Amino acid sequence: MTDKLIIFDTTLRDGEQSPGASMTRDEKLRIARQLERLKVDVIEAGFAASSNGDFEAVQAIALAIKDATICSLSRANDRDISRAAEALKGANSARIHTFIATSPLHMEKKLRMSPEQVFEQAKQSVRFARNLVGDVEFSAEDGYRSEMDFLCRVVEAVIAEGATTINIPDTVGYAIPELYGNFIKTLRERVPNSDKAIWSVHCHNDLGMAVANSLAGVMIGGARQVECTINGLGERAGNCSLEEVVMAIKTRKDYFNLDLNIDIKQIVATSRMVSQTTGFVVQPNKAVVGANAFAHASGIHQDGVLKARDTYEIMRAEDVGWSANKIVLGKLSGRNAFKQRLEDLGVHMESEADINTAFAKFKELADRKSEIFDEDILALVSEESVSQASEQYAFVSLSQHSETGERPYASVVFTVAGKEVKADSDGNGPVDASLKAIESHVQSGAEMVLYSVNAISGSTESQGEVTVRLQNSGRVVNGVGSDPDIVVASAKAYLSALNKLQSKSDRVAAQG
Repeated sequence: MTDKLIIFDTTLRDGEQSPGASMTRDEKLRIARQLERLKVDVIEAGFAASSNGDFEAVQAIALAIKDATICSLSRANDRDISRAAEALKGANSARIHTFIATSPLHMEKKLRMSPEQVFEQAKQSVRFARNLVGDVEFSAEDGYRSEMDFLCRVVEAVIAEGATTINIPDTVGYAIPELYGNFIKTLRERVPNSDKAIWSVHCHNDLGMAVANSLAGVMIGGARQVECTINGLGERAGNCSLEEVVMAIKTRKDYFNLDLNIDIKQIVATSRMVSQTTGFVVQPNKAVVGANAFAHASGIHQDGVLKARDTYEIMRAEDVGWSANKIVLGKLSGRNAFKQRLEDLGVHMESEADINTAFAKFKELADRKSEIFDEDILALVSEESVSQASEQYAFVSLSQHSETGERPYASVVFTVAGKEVKADSDGNGPVDASLKAIESHVQSGAEMVLYSVNAISGSTESQGEVTVRLQNSGRVVNGVGSDPDIVVASAKAYLSALNKLQSKSDRVAAQG
């Protein structure tokens, strides 16, 4: 048993299964590079067989990332596994992650297969994958609700076929920490060749215990890999949160006594990048990465922190990447200062041309806003990344009139495939009028299922960050836009969502 805990990040695969969280190839690649800077051990880049878009994303990440193992998910069949292996060609370190359900409920109702059929397919899939790559992970989907005798038999067989990691997911978030930890422990004790593989935990947060269950699987069960996502992103109530697991291990080294590769100073930058790319806002009281995580409102708490930080702080904000210097730049700041601040924030631009473009947008923002915060810069860079990936629609300008007692009216200029168009509409408010103006020309037929506004920093001069979630023909996408003018931010977000609707990549539901 190693004293090192392997961090397996599945933000780009399981996290992306959140409705509206699907990402473009370029967005995935950008996040993968940040995960590499965070020094995660394994990046699950996607589900290569699910769509051409996911295949291309896995392939691009496999070629670009050098310091982490790149993993692709596959169902337990030759087609999926072959597609995963093809996407992973050229990776410094590649892993195929194959899965099949083992619980009675899933086998009968979902797979419509007998236990013996599942047993044989699990063996054959691992054998096939092992002939293509040296690192194969096997997951028993809905493993925690599986019958112990059958699960022991399956796990013993797949290890014999060459599986190097065994993952026992709590796919539906049903587990309780002590019970889950003992479940993993019993499996390891009963499987004769359990010492030939690393054991892994993958917990969902339906009952709010994903992190606690994962840590119990490590400490009670002896697992040495945790599967998690940035900000706990994931379908339903989400996955085990990477930042919470990592900081629990780091902060309570006295108890866990485990080593990690993670560069914790990159945690906040990674959290912000994932939030701004997907449009899933981090709640203020979220542990480690929430805006209030290190804020103290109580007078007693404030007094204690001023006298000695460790009276109420068990972690230092700067250790996980929170900046002590909130106001960083202004309109007189030069390009080199801007570039240095990007590096301090963990943002790495692909080329000098990208830096120049971002700097031009920064100067434009600085003319409108006297104080530029870290959050403003990250939002600006995130928006630039999204706009580069856009294909069909781009915001140009907007004018609107709103007066008490009169119906608001808006006129929006935007480009469609590079050609400027102008659209006008009235509405219940300036935002409603602006979005209706865009829709009157585009006629997407999409239903808006979420409209959310978040202040990027704390003043009335702050940029607003708007998330728009659209649904059309079963496809759900998020668009994010930021601007000091909330109406403009809303129009940008709506156009961003429309661009994602243009991308027709198919999604295939996978193991959770």
